[in-house]
Amino acid sequence: METKAHRDPGAHHSAGPNPARARRVGLLCLGLILLSAGCLVGPDFKPPQEAVPAKFSAQPAAQAEQALRDQDLAQWWTIFNDPVLVSLEKRALKANLDLQVAQARLRQARASRGIAAGGLGPELDVSGSYQRTRYSSSSTKSSSSLAGTVGDVYQTGFDASWEVDIFGGLRRNLEAANADVRASEEARRQVMVSLTAEVARNYLELRTLQQRIIIARTNLAAQRHTARLTRQRQEVGFVSGLDTANAEAQASTTAARIPPLEAAARQTIHNLGVLLGQEPAALLPQLTPSEPIPASPPTVPTGLPSDLLTRRPDIRQAEAKLHAATARVGVATADLFPRFLLTGAAGYQSSSFSTWFDGAGNFWSIGPSISWPIFASGKIRANIELKDAQAEEALLVYRQTVLNSLREVEDALVASTQEQSHRRELTAAVAANQKALKLSTLLYTEGQVEFLNVLQAQGALYVTEDALVSSNGAVGTNLVSLYKALGGGWQAEPKTGKPTVPLASSN
Repeated sequence: METKAHRDPGAHHSAGPNPARARRVGLLCLGLILLSAGCLVGPDFKPPQEAVPAKFSAQPAAQAEQALRDQDLAQWWTIFNDPVLVSLEKRALKANLDLQVAQARLRQARASRGIAAGGLGPELDVSGSYQRTRYSSSSTKSSSSLAGTVGDVYQTGFDASWEVDIFGGLRRNLEAANADVRASEEARRQVMVSLTAEVARNYLELRTLQQRIIIARTNLAAQRHTARLTRQRQEVGFVSGLDTANAEAQASTTAARIPPLEAAARQTIHNLGVLLGQEPAALLPQLTPSEPIPASPPTVPTGLPSDLLTRRPDIRQAEAKLHAATARVGVATADLFPRFLLTGAAGYQSSSFSTWFDGAGNFWSIGPSISWPIFASGKIRANIELKDAQAEEALLVYRQTVLNSLREVEDALVASTQEQSHRRELTAAVAANQKALKLSTLLYTEGQVEFLNVLQAQGALYVTEDALVSSNGAVGTNLVSLYKALGGGWQAEPKTGKPTVPLASSN
């Protein structure tokens, strides 16, 4: 910016500009503006084209072709038909602190974009001042008429400057800032994806642990009953003390498995409390009572692998970061070229407030300036190489993110398919062990088999029942992993594309 030169309060200067000179300055300004509209150094961003398979290897073609609606994906947890889970998801999306942190970072990115956008426009500073001065009688710089006198100086005016973005450095900077905003938006959406999956996973694990505790207590009651009967038979001499000791040992072993399960269940409730932005024990009254594991559908549509490129927030975030890195190459490249500024100043100055705005006291100046770093010891080109390398890194990160997304979906599909087969086999195993326990108990009472057969049947039944309950929970958690891998848990508004919290009905 230009600063206003000091004016002698007793001097008078012409206020009228030279018309021919003013026209030349205007034409020069217009030419700089036209030049700034058409030149943009640095590479233009083009979205990367990644090759992805036509279908997921673990997904049948018929299911892959099923439509996966955005609304269903945004509210995927409703497929479990569990009002408590729906309520927990809704409260987490409203109060989770990690999500609030992501929102604060988004606001920061938007504010930074505003700063970058402000660099494209002119700057204007307005100032005003008053001074009371005594002029020296011996100074050669003071006129004889003012020597030894005291006078007032009133002054007001403005300074203006505008960097004409001829080579596009400022516009590239704004482009990078816009990409940073998109990256922050996608980071917030990714937090939503992770949050909704974590709430559902912890809830399913809680219900699984509660059912495992019920199975353990049921088996413990049966084993203690068997131990009492065995002791009674020992007292009348029908069995040895070895059978009684084995029965009591089995009951104690089962009882020892319950406290760790109860501790894990309580810790899971604590996890859910923190996910909902509350103190760990806040949900104990609501979630301590045992409830069944929510039922899971056997299959869900997954769409095509190419859908992940536009659906998963982490891929969209990686693309936005690549865009920002590419734009910053242009920002660095623009430093190789000269910078053009238009500066101006205007104002009024007078020794008397009553004559402040008369024609004799005004002053003004306007004109362009140029700066060009002719020699910078290679710093500018080194900075361009740095930005190029950062853009290359961003591209590699994008490609790795795509590969990881494909792997996560494939892993989730394989785990879901195999766990359902595992559950079918366990269901058959539980039925067979129940039958074996009945037969061994009957044969033992008839004296045809030893008591060890009964204990083995009881132990096998408990193991398979516990495994079946765990498998029921794993089917649900694998489904949660699949929806997370598909990028479910967020939804964009149809027109603006702004992230919205998925709608969820309350209890």
